Amino acid sequence: MKIEVNTHIGSYGTIIKNENIALIKKARGGYTGKLDLPGGGIEHEETPDEALIREVKEEVNGTVKKYELFSVTSTNIKWLMDEDLMEDLHHIGILYKVEIAEKNLKSDADGLDSNGANWYKIKDLKKEELTPFTIYSLEKLGYKLN
Repeated sequence: MKIEVNTHIGSYGTIIKNENIALIKKARGGYTGKLDLPGGGIEHEETPDEALIREVKEEVNGTVKKYELFSVTSTNIKWLMDEDLMEDLHHIGILYKVEIAEKNLKSDADGLDSNGANWYKIKDLKKEELTPFTIYSLEKLGYKLN
């Protein structure tokens, strides 16, 4: 089996309103099926802030009113890309606290990265259904997860 070693850097928004968090359900990649913060890769000639604003619009249809950088972290994940190829990914996340204008999120999936966005009650979330950056963000903000 071939192993592909990659590094991915992205901007991610932690959007919390009334003890609910806006999350997307991952449609592909090493976190398929997990609940994740809206966000993603920083495109060529794009700043981390610009990537955050674009990704929040694309993934939850949210207009960013206010944002604040609150942490940078990384994780490693190995996942089977296909039967003969494994990816060893060093995933670096630039994490922001974000306020959006909208109450309703984009519930339809783009099929590329997301199976739709929704609000989730933080108290009901379980670690095994979340991506590492989601767990990290919530715990860093003082939330206890099951």
